[in-house]
Amino acid sequence: MRFDERALSFACGAEWLYGVLSMPQQPASRGVVIVVGGPQVRTGSHRQFTLLARSLAQAGIPVLRFDYRGMGDSEGAMRDFEQVGDDLRAALDRFFAELPGMRDVVLWGLCDGASAAAMYAPGDPRVAGLALLNPWVRTEQGAAKATLKHYYRARLLDPGLWKKIASGRFDAAAAARSFAGLARSAFARSTQAQQGDAGGASLPERLYAALQRFDGKVLVMLSSADRTAQEFAGLASGSRDWQRLLDAPRIVRHTLPGADHTCSRREWHQQVVDWTGNWLRSW
Repeated sequence: MRFDERALSFACGAEWLYGVLSMPQQPASRGVVIVVGGPQVRTGSHRQFTLLARSLAQAGIPVLRFDYRGMGDSEGAMRDFEQVGDDLRAALDRFFAELPGMRDVVLWGLCDGASAAAMYAPGDPRVAGLALLNPWVRTEQGAAKATLKHYYRARLLDPGLWKKIASGRFDAAAAARSFAGLARSAFARSTQAQQGDAGGASLPERLYAALQRFDGKVLVMLSSADRTAQEFAGLASGSRDWQRLLDAPRIVRHTLPGADHTCSRREWHQQVVDWTGNWLRSW
């Protein structure tokens, strides 16, 4: 299907935001807003957001991608991913103004853009779904557990490690100190890094609460070789509440073997595009 692209500008408070609308000639009634991970701009690493938007537009789905305040072409100061609610609302307002017949939208996000989308969604009834690629749930404890589970297991199977050991170039004392530090972080009861600035809920707890409040459909896509994705996957294995939430019928999960954080290979990117398109068509 043919589509056009045009630049958009819209106000967010006293500042102006800029984005690109990919508009099919016969747009579907459900659109997609791409929520970038930070610090990032609307094109994405290796143009992944540009390519995603164009692929979806060719399938008849209108797509808006834009820069937060303080990023790319947009004005203002850069903000933390949990402080971009006004930016998202301004983008949705302009998107719906451009397409009066649009019924609802899906927020598609990568990394902390995925987490920002999930935290925003429960408060805006126009959001019908979330597509989340490698959501950001970083805590000191979670990162340590993911490293112990995935990095050290792979390291033991690395022939290069055993060559270093055999040649006497392996620093066993340094490796032991590193392992012990990770183990302390992984099994600590609580750390400041896990808690909010005022000792409140951790990032995984805040994300869990948002996904529990959101009653729309959710697509979760995880790259198997990405530490951020591994940390998110660890939530389900370490928590019955997370496991029940992610096993709900409204949530679809996929894992992409061997893929990195941004799905940088063409075949990885295409798989993400296909999963997204198939999920959207399944509603």
